[in-house]
Amino acid sequence: MGRWLSLCVAVCANAALAKPWNGIDPGVSTRAEVVKKFGEPSKTLEVEGKEVLGYLGPNAIRGTQQAQFRVDPATQLIERIDVFPAPVIDKDTIENTYGRICPTTGPQPAGNCYVKKLTEDFKTYFQYVKLGLAIFFNDDAKTVQSFIFTQGKRDAAATK
Repeated sequence: MGRWLSLCVAVCANAALAKPWNGIDPGVSTRAEVVKKFGEPSKTLEVEGKEVLGYLGPNAIRGTQQAQFRVDPATQLIERIDVFPAPVIDKDTIENTYGRICPTTGPQPAGNCYVKKLTEDFKTYFQYVKLGLAIFFNDDAKTVQSFIFTQGKRDAAATK
């Protein structure tokens, strides 16, 4: 689990923009906003020096089996959101919602697209760099295991 978690952090570190989830925006929303919106978490843990608010079981957020919010202790801002969906979500739904695969040659599209990658243990994931979003698939490589939303880094040209 630790190696998978480290990979997820590395995968999302190069994101260009943050993608909010359920009204919570990584890098903008605070711990207090999460608790106000979803209530007290089922579980609170410390992982790599960060507080993680877990909503699962009877406190699971609608449409999820589990959701986790990683909080920067210094700023109280949400750094990352991990979402484990309750319904089965397939690859076609992901592509129709967030965008298709990025072309390997030629100009990049103006809209969103993903780069298909593999974890160290050969599990498929899609990285939507512009959205700060990584989507990990189950062993079948066709249905979603989890979504990871991160703060990302803004492009210098976009902030001028």
